[in-house]
Parts: sequence; C-alpha cells; structure tokens
Amino acid sequence: MMAMNYLGSFLLIILGLYMMVSKRNLIKIIIGLDLVDYGANLLIVSIGFRDGGTAPIFTLSELFSGAYFVDPVPQALTLTSIVIGACVTAMSLALIIKIKDQYGTIDSHKVRRLNG
Repeated sequence: MMAMNYLGSFLLIILGLYMMVSKRNLIKIIIGLDLVDYGANLLIVSIGFRDGGTAPIFTLSELFSGAYFVDPVPQALTLTSIVIGACVTAMSLALIIKIKDQYGTIDSHKVRRLNG
C-alpha cells in the first residue's frame, strides 16, 4: 500500500516537471507547478505514516511501551506547504493576468520574443 503512495507521488512530480518544461502555455506551466507541489505533499505525508500508528494525542493511561504514534512533524510541514502552494498559485495566476493584459498572449515563447 505504501509503495503505491511513493509511486503516485513520484509520478505526480515527474508529470509536473514534464509539463513545466515542455508546455508553452503559462496556465499549463502553473498546473505543472501545482502537480509537483501535490506530489511533494503526498511524499511527505507518506514518509510520516506508520502502519498501526495512532494520533500523537494521548493521556498517561494510554501511554505504554509498545505504543506506535504517527509522526506529527510531516503533517505540519504538509499543511504549511499547502498554504504556501495556494499563495504561489494565486500570485502566479495574477501575474499571468497582467501578462495577458500587457502582451495580449499567454504563450511563453511569444512573450520572450517581445521583450527582445
């Protein structure tokens, strides 16, 4: 089961990198950036997972030597990454709107040629 999570995260990262490198449309480049972000989030959460683990919220009566807890640090990092990814996406889309207003196109090759 965990191998599927790792495989899925690597496929998302590779697909996102492919879209960022090969596409000319700025919107598709941003979608590729988001796919890389989603793949990294899945990878971080998968690394922090422990089979049979419980939430790291416990009382003294629940604490015993054989207790397995899921690591909360990767989950906190993933939540932070989701917020940062949403902000980066919003800022990127706002920049694309300004590029469309200024140059009349969202094709990255045409925008580069117009700048000289």
